[in-house]
Amino acid sequence: MKIRFQKKSLSAALIAAAVFSATFSVHAQTKREIKISHSAQGVMSSELHTAAWVFGNYIKDNSDTLTVRIYPNNALGEERAVYEAMQLGAGASCAVTGTAILNNFSKRVGVIDLPFLWRDYDHMSAALDGKVGVALSADLEKVGFKAVAWMTNWGARNVVTANQSIKSPADLKGLKIRTIQSPVYIDALNAMGANATPMSFGEVYTSMQTGVLDGFEHGSAIVVTQKFYEVAKHIALTRHFLGPVVLACSMSEWNQFSDKEKAVVLEAGRLASDVNRSLAPLREKEAFDFLRAKGMDITEVDTTTFRANAIASQDKFAADRGAEDLLKQIRAL
Repeated sequence: MKIRFQKKSLSAALIAAAVFSATFSVHAQTKREIKISHSAQGVMSSELHTAAWVFGNYIKDNSDTLTVRIYPNNALGEERAVYEAMQLGAGASCAVTGTAILNNFSKRVGVIDLPFLWRDYDHMSAALDGKVGVALSADLEKVGFKAVAWMTNWGARNVVTANQSIKSPADLKGLKIRTIQSPVYIDALNAMGANATPMSFGEVYTSMQTGVLDGFEHGSAIVVTQKFYEVAKHIALTRHFLGPVVLACSMSEWNQFSDKEKAVVLEAGRLASDVNRSLAPLREKEAFDFLRAKGMDITEVDTTTFRANAIASQDKFAADRGAEDLLKQIRAL
């Protein structure tokens, strides 16, 4: 009798364990997966990947219902296509990108990507953490995006060339320089004398290699992470853009989160932003040190004329896009 009872107890315990295991497995499988897209290499020397990694790991550690998967190297598509899908509630849940691409969806966003606008990282942070950031976040929600966190690229954008050293503004004249598919960037490069050539980011390396491009413009950290130093030998420190970065999610996805999930996502965004901003000056310097060691020629360029001319173009852009109030606030900070 005693042995029979023990067998029954053991059987009941095994059944209970199996039920618990199955329940736990189903629970784990039903976690909502946040898919994060970005265009850079999946390495921690990239500001985009680092932000995505910090964001994702915070959520994994602090949410019982959400998990995160990062898709680097445009694995879910080029940036514009990713955002178009996000508007429809498809593809990526969120993206970490420079803000310039969003100018194609919300016209006033372009005001924070105007040439020679920001004095330094602190100036940018003050604007994006204040009324300017609030206003632009509201604009983005109207076109289907939730701005979870504002950040920065690790370093100002400079002109990077394959063969020709740029020592003066005149040296830029006529050179085919790749830039973002944004009117703001195209106009700025043309105003500097270059032949602005909009092109998908994924095509830049090969185009530099084959001579289709004379150069491109980007920050030093990107030159390192994408190994552009293999096909380019010169960097001219024009510092024409200090580009903000945004971690934006699909409003369709955002609206499906519970209040608790939204709170965790926003906390993750704040941490990612804090880490991103604190590392920016350090990573920029490290990138230049690395590129010099790789033999790249890095030269200063007198940008006095560029900066003076930029004021008129900033005014015109802001007026055309209904962003005069935002530009005034940025300049006043």
